[in-house]
Amino acid sequence: MRRPGVGKERKPWRIKEFLDSKRMLMADIAEQLGISRTAVYLTVQGKKNNRKVLKALVDHGCPVSYLDLPEDLKAQDAA
Repeated sequence: MRRPGVGKERKPWRIKEFLDSKRMLMADIAEQLGISRTAVYLTVQGKKNNRKVLKALVDHGCPVSYLDLPEDLKAQDAA
């Protein structure tokens, strides 16, 4: 079941600060995943919920509190 407004509480400025601290760009995530930069940008902004992007951010160490993850990814993160 989809939670209404998933991603609306995402903190794009915090995600960007995190990426900056890792000397990474959203373009780097896009390249690693083989997807468009737009897909990464829209996910970071909370307009989309691309699971590959969200999982990559978690895998790189981005704090989950910044991401407003969908329920299915929260369950994977807890496992």
